[in-house]
Amino acid sequence: MALKESTMLALGTSLPDFALPDVRSQKIVRPETFQENPVLLVMFICRHCPYVVHVQDELTRLAKDYEEKGVGILGVSSNDARGYPADAPSRLQEMAEQLGWQFPYCYDETQAVAKAFTAACTPDFFVFDRQRHLVYRGQLDESRPGNRKPVTGRDLRAALDAALTGQPVPSQQRPSAGCNIKWKPGNEPAYA
Repeated sequence: MALKESTMLALGTSLPDFALPDVRSQKIVRPETFQENPVLLVMFICRHCPYVVHVQDELTRLAKDYEEKGVGILGVSSNDARGYPADAPSRLQEMAEQLGWQFPYCYDETQAVAKAFTAACTPDFFVFDRQRHLVYRGQLDESRPGNRKPVTGRDLRAALDAALTGQPVPSQQRPSAGCNIKWKPGNEPAYA
């Protein structure tokens, strides 16, 4: 499993536009879906990646903790489902149901949304403030498969707490790391 780090999109970047189907409801999810949420967390995740599997229970805990605080949460899988059938929408739906996720989990079939965010790996996390400007992009915490560090969600939780209270999120942020997004042949972005 090759390690890929996130691209670290520039802080202050405006939330990219998107319109994606939720794998459970098939409803189209857009930025407006989260207009009542003071903070938005967008997670690029998938089913098969061992880095996501390593943190998926913490993602469940984090979602429960922060949805109660009003954070909007969106999961997105942009992997090529033809090459990686475990990441097909029906399998993503199974994942969300097994983990008890209530947030929308969408499939980015064209991979255009991943490109708009410059998402590079799974998992890859992006936090947007009330004005929908990027205040955090980086790791969940320091844990990786095999490094024996506990999965705590410390870095992402600290960013969400700061954003919720209107405090500045420290600009020193460590990139997320995981498997590269599985681009469709010929669809790889220049940053991949």
